[in-house]
Amino acid sequence: MGKKRIIKKAGSVLDQELRTRFLSRVPKKKLTSGILYIQSTYNNTMLTLTDQQGNVVLQSSSGALGFKGAKKGTPFAASKVAELVGEKAKMIGLQEVGVKVKGVGAGREAAIRSFIGRGIDLKFIQDITPIPHNGPRPPKPRRV
Repeated sequence: MGKKRIIKKAGSVLDQELRTRFLSRVPKKKLTSGILYIQSTYNNTMLTLTDQQGNVVLQSSSGALGFKGAKKGTPFAASKVAELVGEKAKMIGLQEVGVKVKGVGAGREAAIRSFIGRGIDLKFIQDITPIPHNGPRPPKPRRV
Protein backbone atom coordinates (compact mmCIF):
# COMPACT_ATOMS: atom_id res chain seq x y z
CA MET A 1 0.00 0.00 0.00
CA GLY A 2 2.96 2.33 0.39
CA LYS A 3 4.00 4.75 3.08
CA LYS A 4 1.54 7.20 4.52
CA ARG A 5 2.68 10.77 4.48
CA ILE A 6 2.26 12.65 7.70
CA ILE A 7 2.25 16.41 7.55
CA LYS A 8 3.00 18.04 10.89
CA LYS A 9 1.75 21.52 11.56
CA ALA A 10 4.15 23.86 13.28
CA GLY A 11 1.91 24.93 16.15
CA SER A 12 4.71 26.57 18.12
CA VAL A 13 5.48 29.00 15.29
CA LEU A 14 1.90 30.27 15.29
CA ASP A 15 1.91 30.48 19.09
CA GLN A 16 5.18 32.46 19.07
CA GLU A 17 3.84 34.82 16.39
CA LEU A 18 0.68 35.58 18.39
CA ARG A 19 2.75 36.05 21.55
CA THR A 20 5.09 38.60 19.97
CA ARG A 21 2.19 40.44 18.34
CA PHE A 22 0.37 40.63 21.69
CA LEU A 23 3.43 41.83 23.58
CA SER A 24 4.42 44.41 20.94
CA ARG A 25 1.46 46.68 21.70
CA VAL A 26 2.15 48.04 25.18
CA PRO A 27 -0.10 50.80 26.55
CA LYS A 28 1.58 54.09 27.42
CA LYS A 29 -0.30 54.29 30.71
CA LYS A 30 1.76 53.26 33.74
CA LEU A 31 -0.01 51.96 36.83
CA THR A 32 1.09 50.32 40.05
CA SER A 33 -2.17 48.72 41.20
CA GLY A 34 -5.21 47.43 39.36
CA ILE A 35 -8.07 44.96 39.24
CA LEU A 36 -7.98 41.75 37.20
CA TYR A 37 -11.37 40.46 36.04
CA ILE A 38 -11.44 36.77 35.08
CA GLN A 39 -14.55 35.57 33.26
CA SER A 40 -14.39 31.81 33.01
CA THR A 41 -17.12 30.00 31.11
CA TYR A 42 -17.32 26.41 29.90
CA ASN A 43 -16.27 27.56 26.42
CA ASN A 44 -13.73 30.35 26.97
CA THR A 45 -11.66 32.29 29.51
CA MET A 46 -11.37 36.07 29.27
CA LEU A 47 -9.04 38.28 31.31
CA THR A 48 -9.42 42.05 31.65
CA LEU A 49 -7.00 44.23 33.58
CA THR A 50 -8.33 47.61 34.71
CA ASP A 51 -7.11 50.49 36.84
CA GLN A 52 -8.77 51.28 40.18
CA GLN A 53 -11.52 53.32 38.48
CA GLY A 54 -12.47 50.46 36.13
CA ASN A 55 -10.88 51.78 32.92
CA VAL A 56 -9.65 48.87 30.79
CA VAL A 57 -5.87 48.75 30.29
CA LEU A 58 -5.34 45.19 28.95
CA GLN A 59 -7.58 42.38 27.83
CA SER A 60 -7.20 39.01 26.20
CA SER A 61 -8.93 35.65 25.87
CA SER A 62 -7.99 32.11 25.01
CA GLY A 63 -9.74 32.48 21.65
CA ALA A 64 -7.55 35.50 20.87
CA LEU A 65 -4.43 33.38 21.43
CA GLY A 66 -5.41 30.88 18.77
CA PHE A 67 -7.15 28.18 20.80
CA LYS A 68 -10.19 26.81 19.00
CA GLY A 69 -13.27 24.84 19.95
CA ALA A 70 -13.32 22.94 23.22
CA LYS A 71 -9.66 23.75 23.94
CA LYS A 72 -10.58 27.36 24.75
CA GLY A 73 -12.23 26.37 28.03
CA THR A 74 -9.32 24.31 29.37
CA PRO A 75 -7.13 25.31 32.34
CA PHE A 76 -4.08 25.17 30.06
CA ALA A 77 -5.52 27.83 27.75
CA ALA A 78 -6.45 29.97 30.76
CA SER A 79 -2.94 29.76 32.16
CA LYS A 80 -1.41 30.76 28.81
CA VAL A 81 -3.69 33.82 28.62
CA ALA A 82 -2.86 34.77 32.21
CA GLU A 83 0.88 34.41 31.54
CA LEU A 84 0.70 36.83 28.62
CA VAL A 85 -1.46 39.36 30.46
CA GLY A 86 0.84 39.09 33.49
CA GLU A 87 3.91 39.64 31.34
CA LYS A 88 2.38 42.73 29.78
CA ALA A 89 1.24 43.97 33.20
CA LYS A 90 4.82 43.78 34.47
CA MET A 91 5.90 45.83 31.43
CA ILE A 92 3.56 48.68 32.39
CA GLY A 93 4.74 48.61 36.02
CA LEU A 94 1.94 46.76 37.83
CA GLN A 95 2.93 45.74 41.37
CA GLU A 96 -0.28 44.70 43.13
CA VAL A 97 -3.62 43.48 41.86
CA GLY A 98 -7.05 42.51 43.14
CA VAL A 99 -8.79 39.63 41.38
CA LYS A 100 -12.52 39.36 40.66
CA VAL A 101 -13.61 35.99 39.28
CA LYS A 102 -16.89 35.44 37.42
CA GLY A 103 -18.17 32.14 36.06
CA VAL A 104 -17.90 28.44 36.70
CA GLY A 105 -15.41 27.34 34.04
CA ALA A 106 -12.33 25.19 34.45
CA GLY A 107 -9.87 28.05 33.97
CA ARG A 108 -10.66 29.99 37.15
CA GLU A 109 -7.86 28.80 39.40
CA ALA A 110 -5.33 28.18 36.64
CA ALA A 111 -5.58 31.80 35.49
CA ILE A 112 -5.05 33.14 39.01
CA ARG A 113 -2.07 30.86 39.69
CA SER A 114 -0.22 31.68 36.48
CA PHE A 115 -0.91 35.44 36.75
CA ILE A 116 0.39 35.59 40.32
CA GLY A 117 3.35 33.45 39.27
CA ARG A 118 4.66 36.46 37.34
CA GLY A 119 5.63 38.14 40.63
CA ILE A 120 2.68 40.48 41.12
CA ASP A 121 1.32 40.85 44.67
CA LEU A 122 -2.25 39.75 45.33
CA LYS A 123 -4.54 42.05 47.37
CA PHE A 124 -7.80 40.09 47.30
CA ILE A 125 -9.76 37.42 45.44
CA GLN A 126 -13.49 38.03 45.09
CA ASP A 127 -16.10 35.78 43.46
CA ILE A 128 -18.68 37.86 41.58
CA THR A 129 -20.52 34.98 39.88
CA PRO A 130 -24.21 35.90 39.62
CA ILE A 131 -26.49 33.61 41.61
CA PRO A 132 -30.24 33.47 40.84
CA HIS A 133 -32.40 34.07 43.92
CA ASN A 134 -35.56 32.50 42.59
CA GLY A 135 -34.82 31.62 38.98
CA PRO A 136 -37.18 31.76 36.00
CA ARG A 137 -40.88 31.06 36.18
CA PRO A 138 -41.61 27.29 36.09
CA PRO A 139 -43.48 25.89 33.08
CA LYS A 140 -47.26 25.59 33.30
CA PRO A 141 -48.67 22.13 34.17
CA ARG A 142 -49.00 19.73 31.26
CA ARG A 143 -52.53 18.86 30.13
CA VAL A 144 -53.00 15.43 28.62
